[in-house]
Amino acid sequence: MTESNQAAGGRRPGTPGALSRWMQHRANARMARKVRKGRGTFMGMDVLILNTIGSRSGQPRETPVAWFPDEGDARLIVASGGGSRNPDWFDNLMANPDRATIELPGREPVPVTPQRLDGADRERAWRRIAEAQPRIAKYQSKSEREYPVVRLTGR
Repeated sequence: MTESNQAAGGRRPGTPGALSRWMQHRANARMARKVRKGRGTFMGMDVLILNTIGSRSGQPRETPVAWFPDEGDARLIVASGGGSRNPDWFDNLMANPDRATIELPGREPVPVTPQRLDGADRERAWRRIAEAQPRIAKYQSKSEREYPVVRLTGR
């Protein structure tokens, strides 16, 4: 990588620095504790803990993620990742879909099957999400990429 396309500190533009990653890790851990104690909301959205396996490390990862109800007991999640790129949890989920679980507030982990939605299925799900949380639709409108929408179904 050349100097012209590196940010201060030798990072690629758009990648978080060590302090930012540390702060995010602490915030995620705090939210996970809240969910496990039965308090699973943030900024007016329901939150679950998504347990994945790192796509490169092979290590367990847990990430609090906002979710939206879908048909039956399925849940929808959006891989917004701050707008510029897919979040790590999305790459981990797609790399190891058979090892994913979710934790709902105050409950034990449940194995899930993730399905990335495309076409009419994504549009239907996106309308449901945007209606429930217009803030997410606003974020999407400012991004150059289409946020992946994933349906999580118990297995």
